[in-house]
Amino acid sequence: MEIRATTVLPAVRRPITLHTADGLELVGELALPEGRTPVATLVCLHPLPTAEGMMDSHVLRKASFRLPALADVAVLRFNTRGTTSRHGTSQGVFGEGETERHDVLAAIEFTEFEGLPEPWLLGWSFGTELALKWGADPQVRGALLLSPPLHRADESDLAAWAETGKPVVALVPEHDDYLRPDEAKERFKPLTQAEVIGVEGAKHLWVGEPYVRRVLDEIVRRVNPEAYPLPTEWDGPYEKDVQTLA
Repeated sequence: MEIRATTVLPAVRRPITLHTADGLELVGELALPEGRTPVATLVCLHPLPTAEGMMDSHVLRKASFRLPALADVAVLRFNTRGTTSRHGTSQGVFGEGETERHDVLAAIEFTEFEGLPEPWLLGWSFGTELALKWGADPQVRGALLLSPPLHRADESDLAAWAETGKPVVALVPEHDDYLRPDEAKERFKPLTQAEVIGVEGAKHLWVGEPYVRRVLDEIVRRVNPEAYPLPTEWDGPYEKDVQTLA
């Protein structure tokens, strides 16, 4: 069976609540490999909530549908403050990327509390800003950035990541609305170890199964190289996601 956009592969999935230092409860979900110990963990930071970004934005949703089964990767998704998805609404209000620092730290602390291994930040668009501004934490293994606009994150944030020496990979669509590959390579220079990868044909939202597969492959290549490249076929049990979103 070919793995498609609506394919949900087996995992142990459970709702979670993140508790922030400023007293909010955030809605989330943790997806773990079924019957196996994860080798790495993705902490997903979603696109801009004022532009319909949420924990169920399609690339993050598909990561949770596939990577626990295909790559033994745990996937932690959550709605930042004031954000709503099918999983519910997190408390609080949108903070322009500033008060969300508490949200990022709550997610990182959750991985430590749960004993989840090798946490990587997976940010998409606005989520890349949160990763760059607030995610250079000792617990974090590295950062994977999808469509980074570099609107809120500045050179000092990039320099702070550079000082950690931790790997940072930016996947930049050829036809991105905000930052394209050539400019991205210049803008990321203060983050000396950053690997900027231009993705031919892709757009900011990564619409289309070929682009989703490319993103998930690049993620797995970093967090569990032994599982790269991901298969496109699955012979075991699966479900179909009937609440498809963009």
